[in-house]
Amino acid sequence: MADFDVFNGDADGICALTQLRLAEPRQSSLITGVKRNISLLKTVTARPDDRITVLDISMDKNRPDLERLLAVGATVFYVDHHFSGTIPDTEKLTALINEAPDTCTSLLVNQHLKNAFAAWAVVGAFGDNLNQQAQALADKALQCGETDLRQLQKLGTYINYNGYGAAVEDLHIHPEELFRRVSIYTDPLDFIRHDSEHFDKLENGYHSDMAAAADIAAEKTSDTTAVFILPNEAWARRVSGVFSNQLTNDHPDRAHAVVTATSQGEYLVSVRAPLNNRQGAADLCRRFPTGGGRAAAAGINNLPAGMLTDFIDAFEASYT
Repeated sequence: MADFDVFNGDADGICALTQLRLAEPRQSSLITGVKRNISLLKTVTARPDDRITVLDISMDKNRPDLERLLAVGATVFYVDHHFSGTIPDTEKLTALINEAPDTCTSLLVNQHLKNAFAAWAVVGAFGDNLNQQAQALADKALQCGETDLRQLQKLGTYINYNGYGAAVEDLHIHPEELFRRVSIYTDPLDFIRHDSEHFDKLENGYHSDMAAAADIAAEKTSDTTAVFILPNEAWARRVSGVFSNQLTNDHPDRAHAVVTATSQGEYLVSVRAPLNNRQGAADLCRRFPTGGGRAAAAGINNLPAGMLTDFIDAFEASYT
């Protein structure tokens, strides 16, 4: 019997798996990548009774390979908060799916584990820009002061930031390595204290890239929407998601689209629904090839240049 852990390379996926492996250590094959690489199950070749854990990637986008693995006789534990479509009905699959805009995979795993490692769920929720939910869980399950809570928020933001990029070469730390480093600590604050080399690397990169993004003026703005276009640079690909989150936090009644040029002549797109109306982002992005996500936050991996105007028109119409 072999074990496979398949997880999104962002804060939510890494923090969800950290909780599970602290609760139940396993020697598993780790399968992950940049945040936007969600078709991860296609890389898994399993045999009967192999155990596969899948975290924070859309079931809908992985359905053919999920059905292939279930047909082989593998057992799958699937936790996610993105659009799932119809969930296969088989005793080989345990699915904890909740598409509500106010939850994430780390919070779902925390519920499953009954707050056993709630600090990591707080980090994951902060990383997914669920600040109110992270604060509420910290108030309920943790005994930490404001200074420590802000450190957890920074860690979540930095881990999430590290997951963005067109390829792992864009990232400061490969998500697999980052998981291995953080998951040895029951308390996320211990990672910050004892692995300052890698925490500082993420923090310095984050602030440098965000400073560059702050110099970019909006391409189009209105009372309800704003569109930013970033250049074909590694820093821009890294910062696109967290820059979108910051814009949303700064302007909670406005929807935001951050569009980043790629060397292939296409665009990476990050969409954030208004913080005060976390709806519609996934529906919008699924209209375009390679688009998907969740109601509050979604994206398009490879938007053809010829479709940029159509996307902007659809984005503005969705939030007018």
